[in-house]
Amino acid sequence: MTGIASSSRPIADYAMLSDCHSAALVSGEGSIDWLCLPRFDSPSIFGRLLDPAAGHWSIRPVGDFESRRRYLPGSLVLETQFETPDGMVMVTDALVFGTKERAHRIGEESSHLVVRVIECTKGRVALDVEMAPRSEYGLVRPRMEVIDGGVRSVGGPDGLCLSGPAPSVVDQASARWRLDLRAGEKASFSLRFTHSWDLPPSPIKAKDIERHLADTEAAWTSWSELHESYQGPWKDLVHQSGRVLRALTYQPTGALVAAPTTSLPEEIGGSRNWDYRYSWIRGAGPTINALWVAACPDEANRLLAWMIRAAGTSSHQEHGLQVVYGVGGEHDLSERILAHLQGWASSAPVRVGNDAWYQHRIDVFGPLLDAVYRLRSQMGAFGASTVEFLAGLADAAAAAWHDPDQGVWEIRGDPQHFVSSKLMCWLALDRAVRIFEDLDLAEVVGIARLAGWGLVGEEIRRTILERGWNPAVGAFTQSYGSSVVDASVLMLAITGFLPATDPQMATTIERVALDLAAPCGLIHRYVADDAEGGREATFVVCTYWLVECLALAGQVDRASELFERVTAYANDVGLLGEVIDPIKGDILGNFPHAFSHVGLVNAAWAIAAAGEDGDR
Repeated sequence: MTGIASSSRPIADYAMLSDCHSAALVSGEGSIDWLCLPRFDSPSIFGRLLDPAAGHWSIRPVGDFESRRRYLPGSLVLETQFETPDGMVMVTDALVFGTKERAHRIGEESSHLVVRVIECTKGRVALDVEMAPRSEYGLVRPRMEVIDGGVRSVGGPDGLCLSGPAPSVVDQASARWRLDLRAGEKASFSLRFTHSWDLPPSPIKAKDIERHLADTEAAWTSWSELHESYQGPWKDLVHQSGRVLRALTYQPTGALVAAPTTSLPEEIGGSRNWDYRYSWIRGAGPTINALWVAACPDEANRLLAWMIRAAGTSSHQEHGLQVVYGVGGEHDLSERILAHLQGWASSAPVRVGNDAWYQHRIDVFGPLLDAVYRLRSQMGAFGASTVEFLAGLADAAAAAWHDPDQGVWEIRGDPQHFVSSKLMCWLALDRAVRIFEDLDLAEVVGIARLAGWGLVGEEIRRTILERGWNPAVGAFTQSYGSSVVDASVLMLAITGFLPATDPQMATTIERVALDLAAPCGLIHRYVADDAEGGREATFVVCTYWLVECLALAGQVDRASELFERVTAYANDVGLLGEVIDPIKGDILGNFPHAFSHVGLVNAAWAIAAAGEDGDR
């Protein structure tokens, strides 16, 4: 096997490690090419994913080899097997959980520690190990010095200590090892991170590294055994998606990042390169449902509690609610370009931050109220401030639904009257009425107020049915008066606005399936020019929406076939990307993508529910 420049390796070649504070991406050749510490959105320490000079930590055999890998059962502890003409080694990698963990609270504490244990299982294998940290997205080349039991960085904003065998070579910014292992022999490494200038981290003994690895595997498997109870179709895929969603959760707050990466492009050479290391409100309802099905109800409750706490306080928004927040509830996610990075596959620009935080959006109220509705019986009594906050969201939807906005796809052009945004306003009002009636809070918020929401909701319904429907196309379209077919209108059925069997909805589903189909077998989100230009890839979550709609329409065999088709694009360790190249079938976009895994879980759940009475 010959090496490939890591900034051009296929995105599907990467596996993820997580301590529920941050994440690392490990290539199939054993190189950690992406690691941000101490949080998902911190500057990278290893960033070779985006530029060859931005840092890495590689472990690979010398000469030719073949590799295969897997996650250890019930966990995100990664095991990579390297086979050479002379022998075989196993490399086991993990981001470590804290020592005081409980299975239901994995990630409660984090030591910001990466462990890598190499074991020769057959014959004799020579390996090269190289650690080249490059803090602040590759801008900092920390000086390295040898200490007793490892190597430590000197200078720069981060304190780093790599524990392990004595290095063969140390230059100012890198350390290298040449290992020669025989069957039964091990070599253990760990990388500890700290922000402290006064207390640099100390080396860890090999036996403690192995203990940390065993404890982390045990925590993952215990969590899986306790919480992953789904027993329907594609059980293993749903359980894996549940672990991925748990791994993308920032444990201190409960926020779920859309992905652990930034600027992996939706099109090679294009400009759709966004930072996804933040938490979006727009997918609240489906995400809460997926966490409930595939992970842990506690995680769904914590995510919703975080959303309510973070939301409603933005001074630049009249209604106080943004579409996206930082994992700690930060509001200002101002975007900037890192011009010194060439980008994955030379796809610049590389961005950090996301200016969607400042967009005017009217589709944010519905997802949040939908999430509250889904968990209303588990949330306990609402305090007066929470009641008024939720009622205020309904008031804001009732007042703003006439406005144009950027829509669910956050299009960076002129605002439009997107049908999906109007639908989300309807959803906000529908769910608000149900929440307060079901919880006997109608008199608290006011009977007349609820009645007003109901009337506005009916007005929105009539308007969508009249202005969102294009009889010439035979479908609900992207915006009023448009002829553009958009996968987001599938949410009309998924939210219950219309039954999937309604004649207008049924023809819309067929138009989406036909007009947005791509050669790879998936569907586009839409096919039209927008402010970004370029060729649209196919969106994984949109294809799962189509699966859901087919299941809701009772077409279970067809839904199952499409489910299998889209899920086949997961990589060898079960991770899904955001988009798929429509011609080549390659994974593109930030990776792994939370909403794709949410889509998988909800689609499998819909098929399971429909299968009881469907045609399967």
